[in-house]
Amino acid sequence: MTDIAAPDRLGIAMAARTAIVIPARYASSRFPGKPLMPIRDRTGTARPLIQWSYEAGHAVQNADSVFVTTDDLRIAEAVTAFGGATLMTPADCANGTERVSACLGALPAADLLVNLQGDALLTPPAFVEALIAYMHAHPQVQVATIAVRCSPDTFRHLADDAVQGRVGGTTVVLNMAGEALYFSKRILPYLPAGRLPDAEMPVLLHLGLYAYRRAALESYAATGATMLEQIEGLEQLRFLVSGVPVQVLTMEETGYPIVEVNNPSDIAIVEGILSGRDKP
Repeated sequence: MTDIAAPDRLGIAMAARTAIVIPARYASSRFPGKPLMPIRDRTGTARPLIQWSYEAGHAVQNADSVFVTTDDLRIAEAVTAFGGATLMTPADCANGTERVSACLGALPAADLLVNLQGDALLTPPAFVEALIAYMHAHPQVQVATIAVRCSPDTFRHLADDAVQGRVGGTTVVLNMAGEALYFSKRILPYLPAGRLPDAEMPVLLHLGLYAYRRAALESYAATGATMLEQIEGLEQLRFLVSGVPVQVLTMEETGYPIVEVNNPSDIAIVEGILSGRDKP
């Protein structure tokens, strides 16, 4: 495993206690080459999607280091070009959590690892900071993640994607302790036609943002793929099937829809959101 971006940063990796790791792969079945797709800010200046996500990670105040982890030299070289740090991981990693787990050897001091999705450039740094703070305050929690209450606009985006046969996001339903009961690429819970989410019937959009204890990642890698995660295409279901609770912090949207780049059509939506923000 090599930091091809800057060898001096290997010392930072060795000492990091809380590390943000951004998995990125080129061979996406729905959107090949997605991490390198240009995204324009409100000035019209374009930079690759992976750079946007890397900068979002660097804006987090309570993390020791940020790395992109990939098996693709095209992505690694792009990260190097904008001054980022990369950890190379095996090509046979089945998902982002396995890819973060594959970084454990390069991060020997890390007892908390945060998985920030490479296509989730609109993730507010405050959400990542809240997740890290929660894990520090609750040492018994092995895995935690974030969900946001869907505004009507975000719900309409999800529902429109569903009608068009696209996957626009993942939803989650919780138990009374705030732990995930199930994640799905379908909209959960079911809402009657014409009904929008509200306080009595919220729809929680799961963000691809996780914090793991080291032991949880080691156990995850040793367990191997499960049927539900393979059917849904959702890596986090392996924890639930294995009996590992996943704590979900429920947050409110921060003035704009938190849309991930799951499909080529999402680029225009994301650029529209970026153009309406206060700063590029």
